[in-house]
Amino acid sequence: MRFRFLGTGTSSGIPAIGCACAVCTSDDPRDSRLRTSGAFLFDDGRGQDRAVLVDAGPDLRRQALQAGLARLDAILFTHNHVDHTWGLDEVRRFNAVMRAPIDIYGDSHTLAFLRATYRHIFEKAQNINDSFVATLIAHEIRAGAAVELFGLRFEPVQLLHGRLPVLGFRVEGASDRTAQAGAGLLPLAYCTDVSAIPTESWARLQGLKTLVLDALRHRAHPTHFTLEQAVSVAERIGAERTWFVHMAHDLAHEATNATLPTSIRLAHDGLDLDGATGLPIPVDRPASAAELCDEPPAIS
Repeated sequence: MRFRFLGTGTSSGIPAIGCACAVCTSDDPRDSRLRTSGAFLFDDGRGQDRAVLVDAGPDLRRQALQAGLARLDAILFTHNHVDHTWGLDEVRRFNAVMRAPIDIYGDSHTLAFLRATYRHIFEKAQNINDSFVATLIAHEIRAGAAVELFGLRFEPVQLLHGRLPVLGFRVEGASDRTAQAGAGLLPLAYCTDVSAIPTESWARLQGLKTLVLDALRHRAHPTHFTLEQAVSVAERIGAERTWFVHMAHDLAHEATNATLPTSIRLAHDGLDLDGATGLPIPVDRPASAAELCDEPPAIS
C-alpha cells in the first residue's frame, strides 16, 4: 500500500501564469505544484491492484501519466470546486482500459454540480453523437457514514471551506490485509480546502498516523488555513506525521520546511508514502541538493 500526492498546489497551480516570483521560477522540482489530489494505491487482498482517488482536478491526465496509473477503481470528491472536479472527463480512458464503470462518491451538492457540468456523461442518451464519454456510477455520501472500498474504510468528515460545507476523509483498514499493509500510514485523514473544523468533527481526527491538511500561505484567507493556522491545528490533532497541501506560491518548499516542527512538512507532487512505515518512498533518481537537505517528518 502507498499513498501518492498527485498534486499539492492551489487552484491556479504553480508556476502561476504570468508570475516571475522566486517560487514560480524555482529550479527545485518540489516547488512545481499541480492542483491538489491524492491516490490510495494498494492490493485488495485478492491479488488485484486498486487505485482510489481523492478528487479529480484539471491536471488529472498529467498526474495519472506521471504516476503510471493503469486503472482507477473509485473517486471520492471533497467538494465541487473546479480545481477538484474538472478532470472527470479524463477518466473515460480508464473505462476503456478496464472495460468497467467507475464509482464516484460525493455529497448531494457535489453530485448535483457534476451532473449539471458533465451532462454529456450523465445524460449520454441526449448527446447528438454517440461520443466516447466516461461511464460512472454515482453514490451520495454524507459525514459520519463510512463506505468500504476494496478493504479500506473511508469515513466522510464534515469540514468548512469558508461558508461551504465540504468533506474530509478518515481512512482506515477494514480488513486484516489492508490494516497490516497500512500499519504505518493509517488511520489517515485527508483534509484539503478547509478553514475551520466543526466541533463535532474533532473527535474523528484523533488517533491518526497521518494527517494531510490544507496550508495555503502566511497571509489570511477567508476559505483556507494559513500556514500558521495549519500548524496550530496539526499540533492539536497530534498525528504522528502531518503533510501540508494546497500551497500557494507564497511558500517555498525548502525554506518553509526549515521553519516547521519536525513532524510536519510540506508535501510535494509525486511524493509516495509507504503503507508499512508511513515514510516517503525513495525516488528512483538522483536527489537534488535541495532534497538531500530535506529531512522526512520524524515520529512525534
